[in-house]
Amino acid sequence: MIPLKTILSQSASQRDPPMKARKHQPEHRFATRAIHVGQAPDPATGAVVPPIHQASTFAQTTVGKYDGWLYSRVGNPTRAALETCLASLEGGAAAFAFSSGMAAINAVITLLSAGDHVLCQDNLYGGTVRLFNQIVKRFGIEFSYVKPTPESLQDALRPNTRLVYLETPTNPLLGIVDLQACCAWAQSQQIPVAVDNTFLTPYFQRPIESGVDFVIHSTTKYLNGHSDGIGGAVICKNAADAERLKFIQKAAGAVLAPFECWLVLRGIKSLAVRMRQHDANAMAVAKWLAAQKSVRTVNYPGLPQHPQHALARRQQSGFGGMLSFDVGTRARAQRVVDRVKLFAFAESLGGVESLLAHPATMSHAGITAEERAAMGIGEGLLRVSAGIEDADDLIADLDNALKSNRR
Repeated sequence: MIPLKTILSQSASQRDPPMKARKHQPEHRFATRAIHVGQAPDPATGAVVPPIHQASTFAQTTVGKYDGWLYSRVGNPTRAALETCLASLEGGAAAFAFSSGMAAINAVITLLSAGDHVLCQDNLYGGTVRLFNQIVKRFGIEFSYVKPTPESLQDALRPNTRLVYLETPTNPLLGIVDLQACCAWAQSQQIPVAVDNTFLTPYFQRPIESGVDFVIHSTTKYLNGHSDGIGGAVICKNAADAERLKFIQKAAGAVLAPFECWLVLRGIKSLAVRMRQHDANAMAVAKWLAAQKSVRTVNYPGLPQHPQHALARRQQSGFGGMLSFDVGTRARAQRVVDRVKLFAFAESLGGVESLLAHPATMSHAGITAEERAAMGIGEGLLRVSAGIEDADDLIADLDNALKSNRR
């Protein structure tokens, strides 16, 4: 088993008063660190935006001597700036940037060996399930999918269990996992926990504070925020795991290119402002959808009727910009998709523009219909990534689109 070590890991409270009080108050708060950590003015020119070091290799002083940089797969100044910033925002010992969110997940799984067993929650992003079941399984690593509760984890525990893999909120049903409860159980078994924090970002949720060992992001989404770059990241709670992940990043080479690192750094500078607007718009859209007779269910943790609303308030400092709603059938979902004009019907999420997606044929198309049904993902389910447009315009667009289902 991977030993769990305790480290000092302090995270800032966000600028606005959070729903959950933060225990630690470092020198600078979240929005300030998002703009400044790892991003000091360029010493060579004074440029306030760090340069893109678009170099594959770096000149060395002489044999066996170099000034910090060798080869960009091993390390790059622009990538280092991003990784330093991410580690600060999540409150981790170190961060590592990868070429995609899936590459980041794969890097964490690469810490395991043939014969190891992973406990996964039963409602994960379809691409994660596809990676685990169709690729990683072939190398002798086993996966069990269970309810993300200490009781279910205990029932599925095996002598060779080496990792707990979670995602909260879940994609696309917006279920909430009690991180403190799951991490307390995992720590009692000396099993590390990995959590995908893409939907909320460290602005609204910092899993390391709950005991998580590996925080995973698709930086493609909210961290970048502008739908113009693919990337991923892993933030480690302790230094020992960070050293192991650093070696995997170097050896496997699925690193994030300097320009994409720069794009994510640019996006992070406005993360605090954007997440507040995403949250406000999603709340407005969710409340409106919940009042529509043609909508069967609305999944948004910010609604009081959400079954885990109280847990979300306790664990998060906001509800985020993601929601989903069910109109009953694929035909009804198709009519909504065909009538929206402001929402783009597209994969991905977390950009400044609002997106509409059909999980059964998009994010979860790579798993079987039986698996989707077991997860509760029906043909009438639509997922919304609320952008930062005017909320009234978003509601008007959905109102027009839903008219065809009111007849």
